[in-house]
Amino acid sequence: MPSTLTLSLGQCSERGRKETNQDFHGALVPEHAALALRGSAIAIADGIGSSPVSHVASETAVRSFLSDYYDTPETWSVKTAASRIIAATNSWLHAETRRNRHRHDPEGAGERGYVTTFSALVLRSRTAHIFHVGDARIARVVQRSLEVLTEDHRVTLSADESYLGRALGAAAHVEIDHRTVAIERGDVFVLTTDGVHEHVRPEAIVALIRRHGDDLDRAAQAIVRDAYENGSGDNLTVQIVRVEAVPDGALAEVSGRIDDLPPAPLLDPPTTFDGYRVLRTLHGSHRSHVYLAIDAESGRKVALKVPSTDLHADPAGLQRLMMEEWVARRIDSPHVLGAPPRTRRRSHLYTVMDYVEGRTLAQWLRDNPAPELEAVRRLVEQIAVGLRAFHRREMVHRDLRPHNVLIDAAGTVQIIDFGSTRIAGLADDDPAIDETVLGTVQYTAPECLAGRPATSQSDIFSVGVIAYQMLTGRLPYGAEATRAFSEARARRLHYVSVAAARPGLPPYVDAALRKAVHPNPAQRYEVLSAFVHDLRHPNPSLPGLGRTALLERDPVLFWKLVSLVLAIVVVILLARSAA
Repeated sequence: MPSTLTLSLGQCSERGRKETNQDFHGALVPEHAALALRGSAIAIADGIGSSPVSHVASETAVRSFLSDYYDTPETWSVKTAASRIIAATNSWLHAETRRNRHRHDPEGAGERGYVTTFSALVLRSRTAHIFHVGDARIARVVQRSLEVLTEDHRVTLSADESYLGRALGAAAHVEIDHRTVAIERGDVFVLTTDGVHEHVRPEAIVALIRRHGDDLDRAAQAIVRDAYENGSGDNLTVQIVRVEAVPDGALAEVSGRIDDLPPAPLLDPPTTFDGYRVLRTLHGSHRSHVYLAIDAESGRKVALKVPSTDLHADPAGLQRLMMEEWVARRIDSPHVLGAPPRTRRRSHLYTVMDYVEGRTLAQWLRDNPAPELEAVRRLVEQIAVGLRAFHRREMVHRDLRPHNVLIDAAGTVQIIDFGSTRIAGLADDDPAIDETVLGTVQYTAPECLAGRPATSQSDIFSVGVIAYQMLTGRLPYGAEATRAFSEARARRLHYVSVAAARPGLPPYVDAALRKAVHPNPAQRYEVLSAFVHDLRHPNPSLPGLGRTALLERDPVLFWKLVSLVLAIVVVILLARSAA
């Protein structure tokens, strides 16, 4: 199969019988990595006819989408990236509408709104993403007719009167319809404004596309002409997109096809390899071998990771290995391992990462079997900062464990090993990635063990388990958690209080840990910052902390109340004895 999404495109827009064209349309088909990561975008907009500035709104909506969409983080899902751009455009248009009305029509009469419909089709890998507000339409050719993939947001009052129920710029917030459909070679999508689809039957549109199949611009022009001849009094815009080829998948496109290069061989230090002086072995496992090396070109110390021999016959495993470096280059955090710039071609498949002199958290735990609470807090806080850098880019680490946390000589934490990372922008087109348990089961959230997609709250579970282990040397559910491969089993997990393993820790710390590792993700912390905060400050909203919270907040008042209660008890006992 081809490795690149290939499209043919035809477009036409005319003012028709109106004085000006308030429609606007555009398309952008990027090249190489941008095509794989963000896909091709086609957008159409129809400004409301009652406003003399709606053509500005339609042009702004389309231009903003086609330019800003490609500036969003590559790791974001298509839905997140597109929705945020559309929402931002809506906010700007609405602000302009209010400002324009106040300037030109302070009494509120008349219509000078920057208001427009907007529909966009994003074709990426093997999926079509549809975003829609208003009454333009996106349809797909099915045999001799059209399957309409959008819903008209038009409210009908009578046979002669209707109005737009939803449009960009009409309100401060906008509800955006989003849906996805799988695409195949030969699929044809048609985008139209109402001046066209209200005057040309679907069968006629399909017939004209087939008649001019070798020239989609001519097909679009013929449809526009047909709408005009059928009496349309509106602006006329048509876009036609035909899928000529679909790729193998987004993952292969992004990180490079693994069959382009052979896997790197196991190295025997000291040696040279691809411009690196390999000094010694740092780590070896059934998945990979890591070596300390010096880049002869820059003099920089790096860590080379090559696939194990067992991995050579595992395309998915090789692909995950190659994704590690790709992920590292897209996160900028002092608490996430980075990758040096790539300055030359490689002869084999392997990754190059920054080298950090230090020890893993697993070793730190062996060296510190009973660490102080404050030391644990400082490490957890740094892990949380690193994970938030993942989550802001819609990535979930999925394999957070003591062996994947490095601590350097200065005590700085860095998260490593991104081979299991879930990337929302790629999971759009390969959801099966989420169904495989790639992390270490002792630290993996129960919902992931049960086959549900990992979320940021899955990482919070892992952080909670690590924090619990640092304080107690144990796991919060013991060996039970490794068998929680269903939601029913997860509900039966029994949390063991940290007080049972390490008496003397503040009860509010135990309550925070209990919430962080709750088997039900809906009962966990929503964000890491809340967990980090509760490790230092009593949270009275957590179960069982009502009395404890008072003791922590105002110990003087607490003991005064205790003394008062005791005094009352003594008085009652004395009174009874005297009687």
